[in-house]
Amino acid sequence: MTAHAARDAGPVWFDDMPSPVGPLRLVADPLGLRQVWFERERHPKTAAPNWVRDAQRVAFARVQLEAYFAGQRQMFDLPLHPLGTPFQLEVWQALAGIPYGATLSYGELARRIGQPQAVRAVGAANGRNPLPIVLPCHRVIGSDGSLTGFGGGLPTKRFLLALEARVAQGDLFAAP
Repeated sequence: MTAHAARDAGPVWFDDMPSPVGPLRLVADPLGLRQVWFERERHPKTAAPNWVRDAQRVAFARVQLEAYFAGQRQMFDLPLHPLGTPFQLEVWQALAGIPYGATLSYGELARRIGQPQAVRAVGAANGRNPLPIVLPCHRVIGSDGSLTGFGGGLPTKRFLLALEARVAQGDLFAAP
């Protein structure tokens, strides 16, 4: 992932795709995938009037997300263009290093970026991750092992963690 502060990268394209966790909106620009939205978001978003619906321009991401949900992809290999502050970008980059099927706490994530006292700030940045699933914020849990907030809702977080556990155990056909 290349870090990018907010800047104009030209046209923005979007399209919706069905998924086992409900419709996802994929948003991209010439530099890569910018956002993945859940149908029901904790922080609702709307498409800007100048965005253009174009399935072809976001197909690169859709193909990999479909493979992820089918249990055929454990890592994403996509050009990414998330927009955020330098701190948010650092946290989001660290999310990419959480192994498939594993979880870690907000405190551990803060330690991984070299800021062990910034647990709350890490939690806030995690909550603003514009690329859920791709940058796996669903793998971050409370220090006591509890599932904590997730932009797509806790049922979605549970589903994603269960999917990864089944695939990691080689049991793709078990119910989520």
